[in-house]
Amino acid sequence: MVAVAGGVGVLVGLPLGVFLAASRKGELFAAPALNATLGALVNVTRSTPFIILMVAIIPLTRAIVGASIGAAAAIVPLSVAAAPFSARIVEGAIREVDHGLVEAARAMGATPLQTVRTVLIPEEPYLDNQTRDRGYRIEAVAQTVNFPMGVYSRKLKTAAEIKDGAVVAIPNDPTNGGRALLLLQDKGLVKLRPDAGLKATIADIAENSRKLKIVEVDAAQTVRSLDDVDLAAINTNYAIEAKLDPTAALLREEPKGPYVNLIVVRTADKDKAWVKTLVEAYQSAPVKAFVQERFKGAVLTAW
Repeated sequence: MVAVAGGVGVLVGLPLGVFLAASRKGELFAAPALNATLGALVNVTRSTPFIILMVAIIPLTRAIVGASIGAAAAIVPLSVAAAPFSARIVEGAIREVDHGLVEAARAMGATPLQTVRTVLIPEEPYLDNQTRDRGYRIEAVAQTVNFPMGVYSRKLKTAAEIKDGAVVAIPNDPTNGGRALLLLQDKGLVKLRPDAGLKATIADIAENSRKLKIVEVDAAQTVRSLDDVDLAAINTNYAIEAKLDPTAALLREEPKGPYVNLIVVRTADKDKAWVKTLVEAYQSAPVKAFVQERFKGAVLTAW
């Protein structure tokens, strides 16, 4: 009974969570009013004691299973109670997806539904993981653009002002937290263990000669943390949303690196003439000029 209710809760919570994430202002299915209404409904359902919820939806339970008591009837309120929790988990996971991937998909003509299916829902966004785990015979043939993570501050004006013992906020999820630590290492503030990889954690810091105090916060809260810390590593999408200027970040990722977006083709096609033509057309002066004009330095070309 509980397993069935949990499964139903996940099935309902998955699309609900996707919609909550994608219907926020400025997102794929922007519908702020509907998002606020559904969000409020989810919050109310999550906070309602189960016994009260069970009594409140007796008419719904009767309509679905024809009874209000018994094992079958219990599945309905259990499912209704589980769905909001699943939805918030899914919403939170999707909001951690690098917004650059979404922008890249939209720039290449993907519809909102295609973007949800190919960018937001997949568990691993990296090409090597997809190739290894799913057996895809594909290869990267060119780098395109990067939506660089930056380190921002409301207390300091330049990187030279960073003092020993400074408090630095980084995202608390493995992907963005590791990205932030790699950025700090690239700029000489910390040194990570050689085998730390892209999902490095605070435990992977081998040297911290500047005695930085690194604190982890939700990626969506990194901007808000600027009032309480000296520095914060912030993804470009959150920086732009908060009216921060990515070009004014104290520290910033280089255009090339593991987080740059790629042009990928089937392995069998990688040496074909049309691939070379595509790459040359993309990595051209007009495209570079368009990116600069459209994004005003917030997005960097990798060629």
